[in-house]
Amino acid sequence: MRKETVEVDERFGEEYAGRYVFGEISWAKRSRIIQKHTKYNPISGQVISSDFVAIQAETIWASLKEQPEGKPVTLEKLLGEENGVPIELGEFFSRIANQLCGITPEEQRFLSEPSEEAKRIQP
Repeated sequence: MRKETVEVDERFGEEYAGRYVFGEISWAKRSRIIQKHTKYNPISGQVISSDFVAIQAETIWASLKEQPEGKPVTLEKLLGEENGVPIELGEFFSRIANQLCGITPEEQRFLSEPSEEAKRIQP
């Protein structure tokens, strides 16, 4: 499986500086992450809603194979709204994970917006 190694400097904070290694995850793992955070209509199977942030965070976490010794990145920090990772660092990690794990721009749009049916149902 493919891997990508990146060096992060201190622009995101001293605690995040260092070497990170990301690896491709399996199709099954990616599918389970998406399904875990997506609600489907039980009759039509259409997407009602999905938690794109949770999907991205878990995808990053699953693909993160190595990080600096102090382990500055955790799933909780990736999901954290108050004490999370810096925005630009999260976006950087997302791009790497999405490239390695095959999440296309179309899938990102699909997962980040409710289906047409859900839009009609909501007030």
